[in-house]
Formats: sequence, C-alpha cells, structure tokens
Amino acid sequence: MSLVLEGVSKVVDGQTHIYPTDLELKSGTMNVLLGPTSAGKTSLMRLMAGLDVPNSGKVIWDGNDVTGQRVQDRGVAMVYQQFINYPSMTVYDNIASPMRLLNKSAKEIDAAVKEAAELMKLSDFLTRKPLELSGGQQQRCALARALVKDAGLVLLDEPLANLDYKLREELRAEIPKIFEEAGSIFVYATTEPEEALLLGGNTAAMWEGEITQFGVTPTVYRKPVNAVTARVFSDPPMNFLKITKSGDRLLFGDGQAVPATGSFADVQDGAYVAGFRPNHLELKKHADQALEFIGKLNVTEITGSETFIHLDHHGENWVGLIHGVEQLEIGAAVKVYLDPKHVYIFAEDGTSVAPASYAIAV
Repeated sequence: MSLVLEGVSKVVDGQTHIYPTDLELKSGTMNVLLGPTSAGKTSLMRLMAGLDVPNSGKVIWDGNDVTGQRVQDRGVAMVYQQFINYPSMTVYDNIASPMRLLNKSAKEIDAAVKEAAELMKLSDFLTRKPLELSGGQQQRCALARALVKDAGLVLLDEPLANLDYKLREELRAEIPKIFEEAGSIFVYATTEPEEALLLGGNTAAMWEGEITQFGVTPTVYRKPVNAVTARVFSDPPMNFLKITKSGDRLLFGDGQAVPATGSFADVQDGAYVAGFRPNHLELKKHADQALEFIGKLNVTEITGSETFIHLDHHGENWVGLIHGVEQLEIGAAVKVYLDPKHVYIFAEDGTSVAPASYAIAV
C-alpha cells in the first residue's frame, strides 16, 4: 500500500497554495509535514485526502488513480487541531460512528471503542456529550474516532496542539506505534521542529507551498540540502553570516578565520553564507577553536531553565539559546562563541555546500 503524488498542484483565486509536488509515502510509515503557518501543510493534506482536487497532477493510492474520487470512497481518517465531534452523540457513539458506517458487529464495535477510549483516557466519559468535556478531552475523542476507523491513510493536522503537555508527550509516543502496526500511512503536520524529531519517521520540510526536502527525519535535520530547509528545521530559525573561503581558510566576520578542514576542505574559493543553530551559540568559550562575536543585546527571554538572547550583529538579527538563567543588560555589547564544527555552509543561492562536521560524525 502506498500514496503517490505526481506533480500535484493547487491554485486558489490565482494564488498558488501548492506548487507541483512529487511525493511517495509507503505503508506502515510515519511522515511529518514540517513548516510554519501558511507553508501549505493543510492544503497538501486536503489533496491527499480527496477533500480538494488538484489543478494538475495525480494522486495514486495503492497503484490506482484516485485523483477525482470522493473522500467518502477512500480509506482516510483526518483529525484537525480544532476538534470536530458530533455534539448530539455521546462520546461512545462518536467513537463508534465510523465502524457503524462500515456495518461492523456490535461486539466488534464495543471492543474497539473501549480499547480506544482506554488509550485516550476517556473510559470514564463514554456516556457524556462532547460539549460536557474539556477541550483536551474533545480532541482525544476525535483521535479515538480516527483510531477505530482502521483507515489506510491517517492525516493529523497539528492534533495535539490543544492538549496538556503530559498527555501530548504520551500520545506522541503511542499513536504512531498504533497506526504503524495497522499498516497505515501516517501523516502528521506540525510547526514545531522538536515535535518532528520526537515523532521520528520521515519529514517533509515545507516552505511557501513547496516541499524543500523529504527524507528520514534525523538526516533532514542534520544535513539540510538548502538554507530554507535549515531555517524550517530550527526553532528559533537558524542564524546566518556571510563568509569567504580563501585557500585553506574560512574567513568570518570580525576579522576571524579558521582552517578549512574536514567537509570544508573541498569548498571552492568564493563568497558563501554560514548557518548555525541558536543552541550552538554560547556565552562562554568551551572549544579552543571557537569563534568570538560581539553583538548588541536587544531582548532576553527566560523560559525557566533556558534563556533566549536576541542580538544585533552588524545588522543581522541572531538568536542564541543559552542553558541556564542569564541576567544580561539590554543594549549592552555581549560576546558569544561558536564552535566551527556546528557551522553549515551554503552557496549564496541557498544551496548546501558543506554540512556541519558534527552532522557528518553523528
């Protein structure tokens, strides 16, 4: 069983929502659509499900062209961030509704509903109506309904965003396992890079209606093929700095240089852009070869065990994610350090030229 998109695109009122896209998803896989708001994640899911018809291209399900087929005639389950339940039905009947449409026996329905309710921690609420539940409980009801549907394609559009932290962490681990065991194709949309890493499987990085890279999640994270993918797969977004390769040296701003060794050795002389993630900026020098930069501190954000620092480095806005609580003076000049092993090199057009050496070693 597979889902193949062949050159599918979507244009609405002259505005391109999805540029021509090719993608193949296989049975039993978990696939993450990662990108910011308006990247096209929901639009692409709607094309997969059959809720929308592409302006061009084909949707192939298990070898059959289903491009014009109604969503009712496909084995699809979809759960949105904004939970959708039948308000006049009990939780039990909401969960059971897909199985009843498939004419399953009362015994099969009862067993499946109770199993799904147990997983979603809804066993004590089966006789209640959705509006008598909390928002998180209503979303779990929608998830349980998708679970019992036994669909070949399961589309979850930021489904855990409204749940509390503990339950969100539990479901991130459990739900993919359940659907994968059933042999379903599992597609999960999120704006959070950390969530993509936690879910694992494959990730399609999306930006302005295009898939910029698709592959095994850790590979996409460690070896982005372009600066756009690197920006998408970093929260806060990756920082950038213009550099020059000259002979056996990489020349950075502030008059600094490091040897062009490892993955940097084969880079041709010329102008490039260095990229590095916020968590690789440090306030203390921990590596002998670390680069030192000075920036003006614009904002600090303390999140408990970490501090985000927002710097102006010669007109470029950088963000550093520093472990611990740091009390720094707004407007002051702050020194930050960067180990060159965490530096990615991109051509001026954004194409990846050399991954960070740490990414190769892992």
